[in-house]
Amino acid sequence: MNSLYQLWILGALDNTGDLTPLGRRMSDFPLDPPLSKLLLFAHEHGGCSTEMLIIVSMLSVPSVFFRPKDREEESDAAREKFFVAESDHLTLLNVYLRAKQYKFDSQWCARHFIHSKGIRKAREVHAQLLDLMKQQKLEPRSCGDSWDAVRRSICSAYFYNSSKIKGIGEYVNMLTGIPSALHPSSALFGLGYTPDYVCYHELISTSKEYMSCVTAVEGEWLAELGPMFFSIKESFETTLKRRQQKKDEEASMEKEMAVKEYREKKEKREKERRAALERSEGRGGGEIATPGRHANSTPRFMPKKRGRLGL
Repeated sequence: MNSLYQLWILGALDNTGDLTPLGRRMSDFPLDPPLSKLLLFAHEHGGCSTEMLIIVSMLSVPSVFFRPKDREEESDAAREKFFVAESDHLTLLNVYLRAKQYKFDSQWCARHFIHSKGIRKAREVHAQLLDLMKQQKLEPRSCGDSWDAVRRSICSAYFYNSSKIKGIGEYVNMLTGIPSALHPSSALFGLGYTPDYVCYHELISTSKEYMSCVTAVEGEWLAELGPMFFSIKESFETTLKRRQQKKDEEASMEKEMAVKEYREKKEKREKERRAALERSEGRGGGEIATPGRHANSTPRFMPKKRGRLGL
């Protein structure tokens, strides 16, 4: 996806390509744009920035799980203890909270097949992000056990990485049509049911496309948070109104671009005029002053005095 296009759909750029207030706030975080949007949306609309800080920190480091070749079943069983059925993101949150409960002990991490260095690195990232939020006067808020607020916040930043169910464990990307599947290590893999819509962090290409770090979302959230791509099926009259609204939005975008181009041309002409004026004043400063002559005027005509003719 084109970088500028991604910033536009996230709300960081306006229709003329300039930074929005949200985009300026996103730039204060040393994160990928979707993760910055994730934090700000969770704070302002989800009320779950405390949980989202941990999730973003865990996504900013390599996978904290390891799977030894001779102990695959044992490591898989240890990982399943942390699973949250609806979301791999919530699974990462659960892992961090349990590790924090045991003070990030190396022996506890080894027993549960977790990289102790990776989880400690996530703790350092979390501390840095927390300081940045406090510098922006954003006090973290917790949603308690309301995981829907966390899943909705994830949908707000990754709605363009959304897939719809096609078969058992198989999905298709809703924008590109690329077939994708749940990774066997996902918390959603092997459940008694598969959600209709999911958002994922990224795709992993091996023998086929696997979705990495998947969260189940609602179709209504996609229509609400990604209206430029998705909409709920409506009646014929509502469809006509939506089409008209889309035409009005396109006309508004074109008008904004025209206004911006006009302003840029006007500023350019004003700069050229000032530069020309400065050049002319610079040339006029070297003229020789003539007595009896006013500045920027022609010399006055002084008639000669004639004497009287004597008899």
